Amino acid sequence: MMKHSLVLLSFAVALSGCAAMDRLSGKPPAAKDPALATEFAPAVQTTPLGGSGQSAASLDTTSAAEKSAALAVKPTGGERTLGQSVVALGPPAEQGLWVQSELVTAAAKGRVVAPNGKSLAVDLRPGSGGALMSLGAYQALGIGLTELPKITIYGP
Repeated sequence: MMKHSLVLLSFAVALSGCAAMDRLSGKPPAAKDPALATEFAPAVQTTPLGGSGQSAASLDTTSAAEKSAALAVKPTGGERTLGQSVVALGPPAEQGLWVQSELVTAAAKGRVVAPNGKSLAVDLRPGSGGALMSLGAYQALGIGLTELPKITIYGP
């Protein structure tokens, strides 16, 4: 019996600072800070995707003739494989046919080959972090705009 009393007493001492003990003793709960959770972010108005946005075709000002000419470029003897990189769609406002990658150390003319086998002449741009490819290059290679293809990059 004495052991049970000691266990209960030590348990009560351990919980003496808890809110549960306050409730058991009949004390009112501690007042909460009224300044907490009273400020909310202002309402944000959004538009549904595809609503009044612009289509990819309207953003891409690279002509069909430029794309055809870039697709017709054949590999040259002086190029070398710089490596492979997974690319994401670059900013649509930056027009032209280009790839930006950390595999490129200086701006140059080069070529990329997509997973579907299509080859495209592009401007190579040095970059850091994730590789990017222009909207025009994505469309010329027939790659979906939400895809992250692994391309092979060739340069001088």
